[in-house]
Order: sequence, then C-alpha cells, then structure tokens
Amino acid sequence: MSAGAGQSSKRPRDENFPVASLVLAPEHRDAVVAFYDFARMADDIADAPDLAAAEKLMRLDALERALVSGDPAFPQAARLHAVDKQHKAGLIQARDLLRAFRQDVVKARYNDWAELIDYCRFSANPVGRFLLILHGERDSAQAPADALCTALQILNHLQDCGKDREQMGRIYVPIRWMLAAGSETAFFDPSRTAIRRNVFDAMLDRVDSLIDQAQSLPEHLQNKRLRAQSIATIVLARRLSQCLRHADPVLERVQVSKADVCTAFLRGLRGTIQKPSPSDRHVTAAVVRRSSSSFRLGMQSLGPERRRAIHAVYAFCRVVDDIADGAAPASEKRVFLREWRRELDRLHRAPETPIGRELARASTLFKLPLEECHALLDGMETDSAERVRLADDYELGLYGRRVAGSVGALSIRIFGAPSAHDFALHLGRTLQLVNILRDVDEDASCERVYVPLSRLAQLGLRDAPAATLVADPRFARVCESLADEARSGFEVADAALMHLDRRALKPAILMMENYRRVLDRLQARGWGKREGRLRLRTADRLHLITRAMRPA
Repeated sequence: MSAGAGQSSKRPRDENFPVASLVLAPEHRDAVVAFYDFARMADDIADAPDLAAAEKLMRLDALERALVSGDPAFPQAARLHAVDKQHKAGLIQARDLLRAFRQDVVKARYNDWAELIDYCRFSANPVGRFLLILHGERDSAQAPADALCTALQILNHLQDCGKDREQMGRIYVPIRWMLAAGSETAFFDPSRTAIRRNVFDAMLDRVDSLIDQAQSLPEHLQNKRLRAQSIATIVLARRLSQCLRHADPVLERVQVSKADVCTAFLRGLRGTIQKPSPSDRHVTAAVVRRSSSSFRLGMQSLGPERRRAIHAVYAFCRVVDDIADGAAPASEKRVFLREWRRELDRLHRAPETPIGRELARASTLFKLPLEECHALLDGMETDSAERVRLADDYELGLYGRRVAGSVGALSIRIFGAPSAHDFALHLGRTLQLVNILRDVDEDASCERVYVPLSRLAQLGLRDAPAATLVADPRFARVCESLADEARSGFEVADAALMHLDRRALKPAILMMENYRRVLDRLQARGWGKREGRLRLRTADRLHLITRAMRPA
C-alpha cells in the first residue's frame, strides 16, 4: 500500500514562510527538508479530495508507524527517522503534526478562538520546536517561537479561507465569530464585505499580538542563520497581516510580493551581522506610532524614560480597547480581557507579553498603582457587552472613572506629578464626556448608548434601539447638558492647574487643549445635525503643535 495520495507539487520555496530557507546552514538544511517533505506528504494525505476519511486515517497511521520504525518502504518517514536518530529532533514534533492532520480529516469547524489556538499547538508549533532543537537553542526561545508559528498558521488560514471552504469544506474562522454575519453562509456571501472585514480585523488583532510576542525570538537565538530566518519570517508575517487588512481573502488571493520577500531577506541578513536589540520597547512604541491619538504630542514632550513608560501604559490601553471594540463575540472578549488580568497578576514575576514586560518596568520605576489597570479592564468589560446602556449618573461616573480616570491616575505618576491625582480623575471624567459626545453615532452603530437612561427618561425618552434613541430630537437636548458639564469641567481643571506643576503636567495639558477644541467644534456644529465623527482641522493641529513646542 502506498502511503501517499499523489505527488505533491508544492516545495519549501513555494510556501509563504519557507522553513528550508537558503539562509539556514547546509548541515541543517537537509534535516529541515526531510522534516518538510514528511509534513508535506502527511498534509497531502489529509487534504486528498479522492480519499474517504477512513482511508486517510489509515494512511496517516501507517505513516506514523513507518516514522517510528524507520521503514524504508516509506522514504519520507525513513529519512526523518534518520534525522531524529542523528539530531534527537523530528520524531516527537512530526507525531504532533500527524495528530493535527488526523484532526483535519474529522473536524472541519472550530467553535471559538481557544479551539483554534489548541489546533495550532499541534499543526504549527511543532515546526518551530523542531528547528530550535535541531539548532541546539535554549528553552527561552520556545514561547516566542510558538507565538510566531501560531500566528503564521492563522495567517495562512485567513489567506486560504475561501479556498479551504470551497475545496475541502473546512473553515478555520471560529463559528462564534462568523455568527456576527448571522450564519456561515452569510459570512461568506461576497456582498457582506463590511461585516467580514470587521471579523477579519478582530482576528488580525489577535494575530498581531502573537507577532508582538514573537518579536523577541531573535534575541533568544544563538545561531546566527536561524536568527536571520526568524527575523525574515517575522517581517513577512507582519506584512501579510497588513495585506490581509486591506483586501478580502474571500474575494481574492492575498499574498506578499517579491519586493516584500526581498525586504524580509535583507532584514534577516542584517541579523547575521549584529544581534538584535531588546524588542519590547519597540513593540510598545510601534503601537503608539500606528495610533492617531492626540496624546502622541504630549508623549513626545517627555524624557526618554518617562516616554518609554507612557508608551507601555498607552499600548496596554490600546490593546484592551481594541478587544472591547472589536468584532469578536462578547464571550470571547471577556476571555481575552481575563488573559490580561492574569498578565497583570504576574507582572512582577514573569510577564509573558512585551507590553506586560514594559508595563512591569514602568510600574517599578514610577510606582504605578496596578489596581488602576484592573479598573480599566472593568471599564472594557462594560464596553464588551453586546448592548451597552448606563442607568444613571452614578453608572456614568463609575464608567468614566474606570476607562479614563484610571489612565490619568497612571499617567500623572509617570509625568512626575503624583500630587495631581484628583486633577487627573476630574480631567479624565471631563475628557470622557467629550468622547461620549463625539462618538454618539459611532457608538450607536454598535448598540452602545452612554448617555444615562435616567436623563433621557426626564424628557420622556424610554430605552429603545440605539439608532432610534440618538435620532430623537430630545436626545440632542441631553447632549447639550452634558456639553455644559464638560465645559465646566475644563474650567475646574484650569483652576486646579494654577496650584500644580504645569511643566510636569504638560502632556496632560496638551491632551486637555485637544479635547477642549473638539468640544468647541462639536458645540459649533450643534447636536441635532451630526454628520459622522468630528475631526480636528489642520489649524487646530498646528495650534497644538505650537503649544507642544513651547514651555508649559
């Protein structure tokens, strides 16, 4: 009986992320090719369209027996058996892959993100572990290598989602996530691009977090060639993630370009010449760079250590906010937020993410109250609900304290003005009121209404679908009263600043002036006629830049 299901036309060089790159040393390349050929053969069996499931499983079992025994009747298995005998690497990892291939034969859907990640533990991570053992690398490289392999696998699943469904009936987008479109059929409907886009972006947020965790991999690798390979692979992973954010893989083939591959190769080559510098600070700085936050100007006014610390706080805020605002199901969002609670709990022992490690460093340097990070997560849990309503002013105040006051309480300690705690909490509430007023329609599209129901009830408005509430003329009158409160809040902040260190609080002042201008524009536009999210004008931004360049 032949183990194969036909000759595979795919070679290592044809993959998005070739494992047998010419960058690797010749003494390792043959072993890697042997591992690849075995995996390719097993994959072809699992994917064979002309074989029944029982036949596929029987062939995979035969292939595993040949791998363990080194049976020469199965050349791919015999070669990998010899590799394992020489290098003590290959057999365990290949058997894990076979477990994933058997799963592909019998399982075509994944309920949630955890199931998908568990599948990647066997379908992807063994490849990285094989390379690490083959090169004699340290155990510290395993966690970032696992993160990279999982990221690559999910990127490939997204890239091939249309083809996998059409040709093999498999879908790796979790069922619960597809239900955002109503059903699997609706999700893959070519006309449902916008809903599909939101789900893809939410999945890519998770993938990008995995790539961030993998960013430290080159630092742990002693073999220069493997380090170069890892750098090039990380660069390509980031690039493919970007490409998938700008195209719909259901409608078209999305892939990196030859120029992208060349760029990645050159970046990797540089890794053979110089050892990479610690990457965690670069990860948090990149989060800030990618943002369009008006807070960036204030951050740039800080010295290097304080800037690094505020980058850590901002990156944490950004990633948990993206979780809350993303298209993942509410139950999944709660899981992801709980993962961040666990990361906070181990912050001063062994944080597992680059943001966590940078946050731990900032916490030690500036004595940050980490309970404020937990308070922010409480606020994000509110935002993660499928439907958000605040009953009264107390709930509005509590929500603002959690999502904005917490950030202020952390920031003023980094700024070097811990005595401004009350100022930070009050300003945080004021800025959050402006956020609520600015984002009324955007929030309503997600079935969120942050204007308290008690205030609406005073004008005869009862709870209803968000779009109905914000379209009612009476809703505008409540917005006017909240705007008056925000205006008074800025005046109170101005008075408080007369007794505080304005130089230390310059980043907060810049933030305050930015939001004051937003409120000015909102009030000038009026509350009855809203035409999308308000953006500051060029003149407003130039004013803020001018203020940032001069002393507070």
